[in-house]
Amino acid sequence: MSHSSTPRSCSGPVSRREFLRVGMLGLGGLTLPDLLRLRATANESASRSDEKDTSIIFVWLPGGPPHMEMYDMKPNAPADYRGILNPIATTVPGLDVCEHMPLHAKLAHKYSIVRSIAHEFADHGGGHKRFLTGRIPKSPVDTVNDNPMAGGIIAKCREQRMVGVPNYVNLADGGREGVDVFAFGSAYLGPSYVPFAVPGDPTAPNFKVPNISALPEVTGRVDDRLRLLSGFDRLKRSADTHGLMDSMDQFNQRAMDLLTHDKARVAFDLTREPEALRQRYGKHAWGSRMLMARRLVEAGASFVTVLMENPYQSGIPFLKQGTYNWDSHAVNCHMYDDLAVRLPIYDQAVTALIEDLYDRGLDKRVLLVVTGEFGRTPRIENTVGSQTGVKQPGRDHWPQAMSLLVSGGGLRMGQVIGSTNSRGEHPKDCPLTPNDLWATVYQHLGIDPERTFPDYQGRPMPILPFGKPIPGLS
Repeated sequence: MSHSSTPRSCSGPVSRREFLRVGMLGLGGLTLPDLLRLRATANESASRSDEKDTSIIFVWLPGGPPHMEMYDMKPNAPADYRGILNPIATTVPGLDVCEHMPLHAKLAHKYSIVRSIAHEFADHGGGHKRFLTGRIPKSPVDTVNDNPMAGGIIAKCREQRMVGVPNYVNLADGGREGVDVFAFGSAYLGPSYVPFAVPGDPTAPNFKVPNISALPEVTGRVDDRLRLLSGFDRLKRSADTHGLMDSMDQFNQRAMDLLTHDKARVAFDLTREPEALRQRYGKHAWGSRMLMARRLVEAGASFVTVLMENPYQSGIPFLKQGTYNWDSHAVNCHMYDDLAVRLPIYDQAVTALIEDLYDRGLDKRVLLVVTGEFGRTPRIENTVGSQTGVKQPGRDHWPQAMSLLVSGGGLRMGQVIGSTNSRGEHPKDCPLTPNDLWATVYQHLGIDPERTFPDYQGRPMPILPFGKPIPGLS
């Protein structure tokens, strides 16, 4: 096949071999097939499409953020529970936050905190699967899903939605974008419903969004493919007995939409934003991902995951007593030294997004969720750090209590939902599970949680086996 940009003449009918070589794999070296592969069951009837103009920005804090150092501080608890950080008052009476989050304090009327979600899976793998799928995982460890992550379900429910940008996106650190890193797999829905992965630091000079624009050396192949598409109809009529070509048509259309339209390229282009706004978010990986997420949902994406894992990038030097993610065991880090760096960056990025959503009138259409897989142990441990060689404070895994933030979605903001006991050990008022969060998300998107999809054995599996929208938010 020619690599020239000059279209090649076609002297006759397209052969089946050429169709398979160019039609199915002919994206010229691009990796769109990994994202846009054809549906697993060729004769599956077209899925219902949810056209409600709503979106989710899902900020994932892997490792487990410490609820008692952020949104559920216990200043009256014993010293080995409350820790050394102080709460500060916010614009909402009764909603105090950590002293390292002063921007949160000024903006509390535009978000709500849920303090009473809990589950039973203390391993990272089991916690990820339990939280992200809304189901009890078969194994309490590893991150390979046996049930689809909620983002994949949303992608499936909205698969007919074609707005010129990827419908389901994951913004992550380089090397951390794989679906099995954080239990983002789509399980029995099939690999078509995993997110469009955008790895790397958006502030880096060499940052590129994969699959959006054809490389110069493959432009001719794209032109060739467009020509070949025009010859598919006769082959389809003569050879298609199982609906394969209809599925291929949908696959091809999604791929070509990204390759031939400007909307996706524009949505990912942060240089189109005013410099002052980019500074408000922060010229670092976390802030830039949050701004990119806002641009994507504004352009029509349904579900955008923002990974906030490693704060030590974008020119922020690594702290010897710090740690990569939110897993603040004492053996991993000096929790308070790490939080002194981590929380101000987090504070800036999260509040900039909340302000921006409200300023742009997106607060009813877009629901922001910020959470990890569990909280941290109420009692502080002191252990010798593996990097420092000295005794330092930290907290272990604790799924029995956690806090999360929600903003927008047309919900009631400026409140605290639920509570934990005086030592932050377990829910006291309004006990909830991760399923109640997902019921809230599906309600916002207009998705029926009782809708079913067949599992690997063909059994109809409801989107959500239990759970109700969080009371008091709507």
